[in-house]
Amino acid sequence: MDWGTELWDQFEVIERHTQWGLDLLDKYVKFVKERTEVEQSYAKQLRSLVKKYLPKRSTKDDPESKFSQQQSFMQVLQELNDFAGQRELVAENLTVQVCLELAKYSQDIKQERKMHFQEGRRAQQQLENGLKQLENSKRKFERDCREAEKAAQTAERLDQDINATKADVEKAKQQAHVRSHMAEESKNEYAAQLQRFNRDQAHFYFTEMPQIFDKLQDMDERRTARLGASYGLLSETELQVMPIIGKCLEGMKVAAAAVDPKNDSQVLIGLHKSGFTRPGDVEFEDFSQPMTRAPSDSSLGVPPDGRPDPRGPVRNRPKRWPFGKKNKLPPPPLSPLGGPPPSAYANGPPSPRFGRDPLALLSEISKSVKPRIASFRSLRSRGTVATEDFSHLPPEQRRKKLKQQLEERGRELQKEIDQREALKKMKDVYEKTPQMGDPASLEPRISETLGNIERLKLEVQKYEMWLAEAENRVLGNRGDSLGRHGRPPEPPTVAPPDTNNCASDKESPEAPPSDEGTDTSIYTEFEEDFEEEPAFPIGHCVAVYQFEGSSEGTISMEEGEDLCLMEEDKGDGWTRVRRKQGGEGYVPTSYLRVTPS
Repeated sequence: MDWGTELWDQFEVIERHTQWGLDLLDKYVKFVKERTEVEQSYAKQLRSLVKKYLPKRSTKDDPESKFSQQQSFMQVLQELNDFAGQRELVAENLTVQVCLELAKYSQDIKQERKMHFQEGRRAQQQLENGLKQLENSKRKFERDCREAEKAAQTAERLDQDINATKADVEKAKQQAHVRSHMAEESKNEYAAQLQRFNRDQAHFYFTEMPQIFDKLQDMDERRTARLGASYGLLSETELQVMPIIGKCLEGMKVAAAAVDPKNDSQVLIGLHKSGFTRPGDVEFEDFSQPMTRAPSDSSLGVPPDGRPDPRGPVRNRPKRWPFGKKNKLPPPPLSPLGGPPPSAYANGPPSPRFGRDPLALLSEISKSVKPRIASFRSLRSRGTVATEDFSHLPPEQRRKKLKQQLEERGRELQKEIDQREALKKMKDVYEKTPQMGDPASLEPRISETLGNIERLKLEVQKYEMWLAEAENRVLGNRGDSLGRHGRPPEPPTVAPPDTNNCASDKESPEAPPSDEGTDTSIYTEFEEDFEEEPAFPIGHCVAVYQFEGSSEGTISMEEGEDLCLMEEDKGDGWTRVRRKQGGEGYVPTSYLRVTPS
């Protein structure tokens, strides 16, 4: 069934239908265009969203990038960015394959339809012209027939009229004959015109218009098929990107599964572990009893019996961060009067210049000073300035930074060495083949490379020394592993700090101050000392092995004895401790195990 046979008389219907098909094609092109705008806007918003949540700093400088949850989030953002790229690809394919192609095809179809309908209207116009000619010849034939019949009747009436002359009768007969001849010619013309019109009409309805309708039908079917294929391009374009989109979604699932809480906890420890030991318990000070001359930091190094310690005054080394504010030397062992130590007149009356005993004065000062307890806030850095050896950092963080710097210097050194070898080989080639270049032109670069190598070697040595120091500090703070030795380790080969030298350094070589300024200067000095460096233990430890303190500045201890940690190891292998029954001194660090406070 075709339009030329079944719709031979529906020219207007076919015209409206084909125009509706073209309008539908244009409507679909407009729909796909708006769809691509939606896809592009969606992709643009996704990319803006990804850019908004990407870190502003580089991954190398961002410590948060070491956490698995942050890495997974970055991977999710990256997969989402790739997903946005696929949406842009969908919009691009729809624009090229649908919008542009269909727009061009629509213009071609419109031109073809216009041509077919012009042919149909031209054929229809020719048929209408033939019909008009047929009508004209028909009316002429009818008019000539009436005129011939009228002339024949006139000639017959004159022929029967006795009054009519012969000339009139002949004239009327001649006129009737002419009219009859004209009617006959009109008849023949009408017959010929009718035959021609019938032939043209048959050709119009059975040949010409069916062919035009069949061409319009073929055009409309091709348009419909192309439109249906364009409908399929929507899904095909989506299916083309589905594998990559599936990989993006799978990547998001992998990123979600890569989140490791335990690993993040270890990363946090590695980033912020300071390496310091926990602060020890604050000892109870009984102020209800009268002050005795017990051996302590406030007794100015005098034993209870009033006799000076044969080992000399105990060295009071300044504490390091975070257990104190300043590295300040303690005051010299002078009496408040500026004269000899209190032991010189321990049993005698106080000086007449003062109405109070200096020890009572010290007691009041110690009561007015609040003990400084270590807290999390005090463990923070207080506006420290960054130094080249990273000494402003906690021990563990300093060790990591130094190790990182050492590795970087090592890579730079190796690079310079390789460059020097390459320059040497190039110089040898130039010497063997002078036309390739001048060997002397390489000397400045070789000298520069040698200078860089020497500089980097010095830096490597410097960082190695700092790293060794930092590792010793970290190992010194890890006292838990000391109890694993089967036998006592060897004591440090370095002698313990000389407390006599430390005490002698504290004495001022200048003349004693005058009587007028003695009270103020001495009391101020004692006040600052008690405020800045209270004699509180910084931790607790247990003696893992027995040690006989035979050398000057050391102290004996028994295996398993609980001790108060007064000063950490400064890298020489000795730690200052206080025994419960009194007395302070240095013992080997390797003989101790630090206990949690």
